[in-house]
Amino acid sequence: MSGGPNVLVVYVLRQHPLRTTIRDHLYAFERYTSGRTAYLNLAVRRRVPSWVRRVRWDLVIFHTSYLATYRWTPDGAPWLRRRSAPLRGLGRVRVALPQDDFLRSDLVADVMEELRVDHVFTPVPPSEHEKVYGRMDLDRVRFHLALTGYLDDDEVERMVRIAREVDEGPGRDIDVGYRAWHAAKWLGRHGQLKTEIARVFSEEGPKHGLEVDISTRDEDTLYGDDWSRFMARSKYTIGVEGGASILDRDGSLRAKVYAYELDHPDATFEEVEAACFPGRDGELKLFAVSPRHLEACVSRTCQVLVRGEYNGVLEADRHYIPLEPDFSNLDEVLETMRRDDRRAEIVEAAFEDVVRSGRWTYRGFVREVEAVAPPDGGAATAPARVFAIARWQDRACWWWVAFLMRVIMPVWLKALASIPGPVARPLKRFAMARAQRRAAGGA
Repeated sequence: MSGGPNVLVVYVLRQHPLRTTIRDHLYAFERYTSGRTAYLNLAVRRRVPSWVRRVRWDLVIFHTSYLATYRWTPDGAPWLRRRSAPLRGLGRVRVALPQDDFLRSDLVADVMEELRVDHVFTPVPPSEHEKVYGRMDLDRVRFHLALTGYLDDDEVERMVRIAREVDEGPGRDIDVGYRAWHAAKWLGRHGQLKTEIARVFSEEGPKHGLEVDISTRDEDTLYGDDWSRFMARSKYTIGVEGGASILDRDGSLRAKVYAYELDHPDATFEEVEAACFPGRDGELKLFAVSPRHLEACVSRTCQVLVRGEYNGVLEADRHYIPLEPDFSNLDEVLETMRRDDRRAEIVEAAFEDVVRSGRWTYRGFVREVEAVAPPDGGAATAPARVFAIARWQDRACWWWVAFLMRVIMPVWLKALASIPGPVARPLKRFAMARAQRRAAGGA
């Protein structure tokens, strides 16, 4: 450990239980750092504790959850901005890990400038940096590629085991397996491809003799081992890059679309586009590989994907069968799937290059982030008791969150629901709004 960096990870989470993907992303630094890591949850801690100023931090990392709070909180989380004031300029190097860069990009850029962030790890391609984060000092800030999620060592081992059990047992009895959610229309036309590709393969796959299990219904969502087993049973899966084709700089477009859909719940994408953002679709090219694509590589499920860059992780005709964005080669792709003569070659190349290489694991991600810190680490001079206090306080934060969500919140909401009459409605609306703010960590 001696000589490794002192790392402070600043995050904002008040959820229980924590989703596995979020937990793996957040605590990757604790698991894989070459130095020592402390965590500060500003959703629970209403002020920066004194121990933060007692360490010479080599890296201060503003986690995805911290920056997402500014994007997704209705009022832009001014409370978090005030609470973060003591962190401005803290540490030798400051790193930000933004995601969902298509929403409230101006606010997030301003926050990162206030914090004097030096390095931004983001899935935004270089061609869009100035468009998305032009409010930052682009001569000073350095940008690096980061995926929205990585492979965790334990998860890879679990998924490989499940896939082996399926292959050695019942085998792959699903030709095309796919689950997707309906993307919000304010993300642009690109987001609609997730459901369009589901519709097309549901209709055309059986015509080519393929057994399909495709759904975009919420009730058909699969989690944990059920999802891994579903992927292992599928010879093929379909998909598209994640991301958006519209930049909502201040959140007003999202609000406008939602307001329109309240009055027009059956409106098509074309109707919403004409009413809310005519001529704007395509102004942003923020497309990225998703963790689901990596998981398919682990389960050796052959991917049929709309042709794209996939952040350079996946290569067409080597790691996936490419489908043109206009579906012009659909029949050819379906026949390739029916013949099933390329699958073994593609899944083996994907497993070798994406999984076995270790390049796209959390271990590799932490190594890349640590590489931006100065080589003169300060871990040898940092008081060990500070990290012990920080670790205890972080665990205490999660005990409080569990108690709040499991005990306090259900009782409060049940009592609130029992208040009768129209007089109670304004009170209920106020209480629900306050509960949502507090769930996000606000005052």
